[in-house]
Amino acid sequence: MADYSCVEICPVGCIGPRAADEDFGDAEQLYIDPDACVDCGACVEVCPVSAIFEAGCLPEKWRHYAQVNKDYFLAKRESA
Repeated sequence: MADYSCVEICPVGCIGPRAADEDFGDAEQLYIDPDACVDCGACVEVCPVSAIFEAGCLPEKWRHYAQVNKDYFLAKRESA
């Protein structure tokens, strides 16, 4: 069973796709919208796979995922 604690705890709803979103079934991962995120850190503690880091703490080997997240939301905006 999947754990979506990070999605549920986010006060600004910047993590997606959500289960009700059309592209949920095709998503390879959950993404954080860097333009909407307020860097509150609430999702960091509840992430079941330790895949979320506070701004400035993202390990070098995973920094490319910051762009992956940005690109996901950019593509969503462009297709809307």
